[in-house]
Amino acid sequence: MKVKKYAAPTMPEVMKQIRNELGSEAVILNSRKVKRSGGFMGLKKKSLVEVVAALDPVPKPLNQETKLMETNDPLSEYKRTSDSAAHVLNEIQVLKKLIHQSTMNKSKYPAIYQSIYMYLLEQETDETVACRILDQVVSFHESENIEPTRERVKQDVKKEIMIQLEALSYKPISSEQKVVHFVGPTGVGKTTTIAKIAAKSVLKEGKRVAFITADTYRIAAVEQLKTYARILNVPVEVVYTKEDYINAVKKLEDYDFILVDTAGRNFREEIYINELSDCIESDITIDIYLVLSLTSKAKDLMEIYEQFRYLPINQVILTKIDETRQYGSMLNLALEKKTGIAYITNGQDVPDDLMEATPELIANYCTGGSYHA
Repeated sequence: MKVKKYAAPTMPEVMKQIRNELGSEAVILNSRKVKRSGGFMGLKKKSLVEVVAALDPVPKPLNQETKLMETNDPLSEYKRTSDSAAHVLNEIQVLKKLIHQSTMNKSKYPAIYQSIYMYLLEQETDETVACRILDQVVSFHESENIEPTRERVKQDVKKEIMIQLEALSYKPISSEQKVVHFVGPTGVGKTTTIAKIAAKSVLKEGKRVAFITADTYRIAAVEQLKTYARILNVPVEVVYTKEDYINAVKKLEDYDFILVDTAGRNFREEIYINELSDCIESDITIDIYLVLSLTSKAKDLMEIYEQFRYLPINQVILTKIDETRQYGSMLNLALEKKTGIAYITNGQDVPDDLMEATPELIANYCTGGSYHA
């Protein structure tokens, strides 16, 4: 296969070059816009369209002996048909491979930046978010005449992530927040997270904490919270109605703060969101933390957040970071939804596997892996 690169100010001019040299059977493998030096002393850069084209050599014609053999062979027509079909299939496979390689070779940034850009995408970081970060880093390096190296790019990407995250809130739960609700879909670890926060508050900070559980759809959830309550020696109230809830809060009003475990059900069920809203619309001042699992697909996690957007969410708590290797969802959620992150959980141990979120912690997770420059 003959492969050659062509460049001209416009695509029609490039195509003319390709047709003149390779003919109309040429295949375009890749195309991109580039800037090359020109003008006086090469100081002026001009934009060009660069195209990589290829041409398969023309198959050799059959010699006379081969033609004669085929003429005398009653199976020759079948063989020719089979060979032709196999040739077409092979050509399709080659073409698919070339298209795939062409797509992979399209670089949005110079190679030293492209590697970490691709790494962020592999982390399931949204393309818009990844571009926002890389654009700032590239612009900074160009304005400061910084020679980029693999480590310098990684370091500055981490710094840029921290800068973009700093505008958001990372406030852990405190006794100033009297009643705190934990909401979220089933299976994200709300009850265990509540226990971790309570244990940290009781054992390390000496706070007086109480539990309320409205998760009466799952007997196991109620029993789990009651077990934690016995271990920590804190009261727990089980509520079934809005009246039960209001009475429970009044009963526990002398405590530093009250942690409320809500029902974990299918977040797509509108009735579930309505029940939460009904409870929240009481006269009691509350704070709401949305608990989400990082094991969810990035797209699903954003959809879940949207389902709860009608609730006045203070911050989110991200769980199960130890069960995944894709951390881009943290950036997507924080930067796209402009929401703060209070905690990140990294295991089942109570209260140890609970980390207070910071821009640096998130940036470390998102840039801590290895990638090829």
